[in-house]
Amino acid sequence: MTPAAVIQSVIDGAAVPEDLRAFARGLADGGVSDAQAGAFAMAVKLRGLAADARTALTEGMRDTGDVLAWDMPAPVVDKHSTGGVGDCISLPLAPALAACGVFVPMVSGRGLGHTGGTLDKLEAIPGYTVEQPEERFRAIVSEVGCAIVGASARIAPADKRLYAVRDVTASVESVDLITASILSKKLAAGLQVLVLDVKTGSGAFLPGAEETRALARALVDTANGAGCRTAALVTDMDAPICGVAGNALEVGEVMRFLTGAGDNADMRALTCALGGEALALAGIAADADEGAGRIDAALRSGAAAERFGRMVAAQGGPSDFCEGWAGYLPGAPVQRDVFPEAPGTVARVDTRAVGLAVVALGGGRRREGDRIDPRVGFTGLAVPGDSVGPERPLARVHAADEAEAETAGVALRAAFRLGESGARGALVRDRIG
Repeated sequence: MTPAAVIQSVIDGAAVPEDLRAFARGLADGGVSDAQAGAFAMAVKLRGLAADARTALTEGMRDTGDVLAWDMPAPVVDKHSTGGVGDCISLPLAPALAACGVFVPMVSGRGLGHTGGTLDKLEAIPGYTVEQPEERFRAIVSEVGCAIVGASARIAPADKRLYAVRDVTASVESVDLITASILSKKLAAGLQVLVLDVKTGSGAFLPGAEETRALARALVDTANGAGCRTAALVTDMDAPICGVAGNALEVGEVMRFLTGAGDNADMRALTCALGGEALALAGIAADADEGAGRIDAALRSGAAAERFGRMVAAQGGPSDFCEGWAGYLPGAPVQRDVFPEAPGTVARVDTRAVGLAVVALGGGRRREGDRIDPRVGFTGLAVPGDSVGPERPLARVHAADEAEAETAGVALRAAFRLGESGARGALVRDRIG
């Protein structure tokens, strides 16, 4: 069929899987024009795709570039988060999974809008190189058990083309297109198992509970339909997780956790929950509870920290990072507490606003190509249920200068609503598998 005919079939609700695969090839090789790509994206957003058609589009986009194949003695596993504020769980999870005997070729992304990016966090480590040639990527995964890298230009080129069109045609927020975009890149890594962390709440990409669950179900069904064993956890983003937001600051919190210098309840709970699901799907654990116990043991024993240190060194970072991380991570010159205007209990947090405050400090990008300041952000962020006042600040701001610290403090106060009471919701809201 011609591109125009494929677009019409989507509008009519009669898209044929093989035609969608052909359309994906046209996106990659130029056979589909920009106008046709935009019309297709809008048709999918407004009409939607059946499950088999969505899987075909995803596989077709995946197959327009390199698709890795692994010959490993244990399952190849990965995790993907839909993004949030303070979401640094990939950093402890990848080495913890590797310490439990699976292989983790994690292909991650950069910050998008108010959400942070795993690659931006890791680049706060001096020398850490996220762009690795395929041969080196394979070697690191084989030798260390895990690697966290960025996607090369040869991974799912059809997605890059379609995403650029979606960004300027008001068709970004389509469950079908989000699903195809995420999974075309993830499945190109040759995974056998994938666990998904789908965020819900004020800091999530899709904040509503219904649309979050719809996205989780679409991701799980599509990945399973493409032959990758997959489950999703719907997790809370009504408050910044792990109490910290900012690239070097999040890495520091991860290192305190991994090395035993401090505990972090959010980080432990989510790392164990997601890791437990992954180990159960991989057949390494009898169920998710047993898998979570294995992840927790790897964290407490120092095995996960050892793997993380080896991964950092293998990707160009300091060989003694686990021992000397505090001396390697950059610190902001201005650090001061942000107190509320009056004491009270945190009733609600506009988590998106907290993320945007980090971006305004220089910790994220307002436009493509912006340089990131890894030093800036917030630590000690209060969550619903916390009592705040003269003895307990809302957070501590880390800024490049006094003026930026003052502006960030104003934005942070506006993101918190205080009352007489409040309560933090459950970190894990639902499981979809």
